Amino acid sequence: MARTVWDSTVGKKTVMAVSGLIMLLYLVVHMIGNLKIFFGTAEFNHYAHWLRTVGEPFMHYEWTLWLVRIVLVVAVVAHATSAYQLSRRDLRARPTKYVHQRKRASYATNTMRYGGIILALFIVWHILDLTTGTVHSGGFQSGKPYQNVVDTFSTWYGNVIYIVAMLALGLHIQHGFWSAAQTLGAGSRSRDRALKTVANVLALLLTAGFIAVPVGVMTGVVS
Repeated sequence: MARTVWDSTVGKKTVMAVSGLIMLLYLVVHMIGNLKIFFGTAEFNHYAHWLRTVGEPFMHYEWTLWLVRIVLVVAVVAHATSAYQLSRRDLRARPTKYVHQRKRASYATNTMRYGGIILALFIVWHILDLTTGTVHSGGFQSGKPYQNVVDTFSTWYGNVIYIVAMLALGLHIQHGFWSAAQTLGAGSRSRDRALKTVANVLALLLTAGFIAVPVGVMTGVVS
């Protein structure tokens, strides 16, 4: 039954919608945590340490964090795989371009496709920068996330990469949330306007919230 559902277009759209909402929930929590950097070094570093001790003593050190990471990896892989396969299926269904294209639909599709690629590349860079420290500038300091964040956003390329990715994220959420609602049956003629408003507000708040951190470093508010 699971294979039958996955092979269907509706099944793939459902997987993409559910995995997208899981990632959206994580992004809201992650943004709130990021904004703690404005309360100072001790507050932000303490928050980062707390993430590794959630659930103790029942959960071992970092076990809860690793469970969250595993769920996110599964969600990202499921989201990307279903999106790619749906795109390929759509191309096979209409190998020749329409004579008259709907510009708005084409714009949304292209935004989701290329925005998804940008975000996938960003996730890899972000992990290598602030989790493993592999590409980190200024000398990565384990257990000192505040200093590492300041180091990253003290470079022009760190700011450019992050801000471009967050703008892509905003566009992705704006279309993706509404699309997920339609797929899961929450949309209707009476609710579409409200859903679009929620999508716009979420996209704006998350984009502004994430971008506030590099702007804070660039302006000296965070130093």
